[in-house]
Amino acid sequence: MSDARAPFDRAQLRRRRELAAENWENHNFLVQETAIRLVDRLDDISRGFSSALDLGRNGGEISAQMAARGDVQTLVECDVSPAMLRLGATSSGAQAPQDEKPRIHRLAADEECLPFADHSFDLVLSCLALHRVNDLPGILVQIRRVLRPDGLFLGCFFGGGTLGEMRAAWTEAEISEEGGASPRIAPFVDIRDAGMLLQRAGFALPVVDSDTLTVCYENAFDLMHDLRGMGETNILQGRRAGFTRRATMMRMADHYQDMFAQEDGRIPASFEIITLTAWAPDPSQPKPLEPGSATSSLADAIGEKDPETP
Repeated sequence: MSDARAPFDRAQLRRRRELAAENWENHNFLVQETAIRLVDRLDDISRGFSSALDLGRNGGEISAQMAARGDVQTLVECDVSPAMLRLGATSSGAQAPQDEKPRIHRLAADEECLPFADHSFDLVLSCLALHRVNDLPGILVQIRRVLRPDGLFLGCFFGGGTLGEMRAAWTEAEISEEGGASPRIAPFVDIRDAGMLLQRAGFALPVVDSDTLTVCYENAFDLMHDLRGMGETNILQGRRAGFTRRATMMRMADHYQDMFAQEDGRIPASFEIITLTAWAPDPSQPKPLEPGSATSSLADAIGEKDPETP
């Protein structure tokens, strides 16, 4: 998708991810960590899943975790990058017996247009892929559509606090060197909006939470090297054409060091991970009580005497 009205250049995203696949195992530590955390949430759910979709497959980190569990029969891995689909599973962990591993199918497809029939899956997982789509509300509607009634969606993506330090350093550098700032860091979704988006998409029982992972680097150039290896460099439609001026880049690194360096001289990079948990609607699910339907007072519930009662 290359629409001038859309914030992200999806064709450029595919090219960046094709390049990142060449050395993925040296830069996928964030995906590995978040995949482990995401799949661990299934421990609280006492049911298996006949078919699951891994939306934004990366290097197979989700499938490695699911194979160790053995509670999914069929897993479809979908990614915009064919090179990513060719990568083997890179996460470590105990392996399930061969007859308990899920049957895995891989499909090169854009996350923005899911090529699946309604009610195809009873579990959809997505690990660090949805922050770079142009229409997140529309993607969530599609995810709900492909879920069976009472199917589960578990997804995580970068939130608004991600790379705040780098955003500030780039802004200061470009203003001082070039007289104005250009789009550098993606406009990530804020946690306050994520729950509303789930409700708008028609999900039931939505839960949203966030956690911040901080990674320390020797300097800003090491951070940029990692971001390039993750396929997470600038794909904004409004990015400046051509190479960044050397003076601007050096000034950015200096600003980053001056504003954020720790006592040991290393610089932090913050990655806010927003996690979404929601269910496709089903009549069997619990529903909130109607307002005014309570049969006892709050004072009775907490064991306090009503001050108006003699």
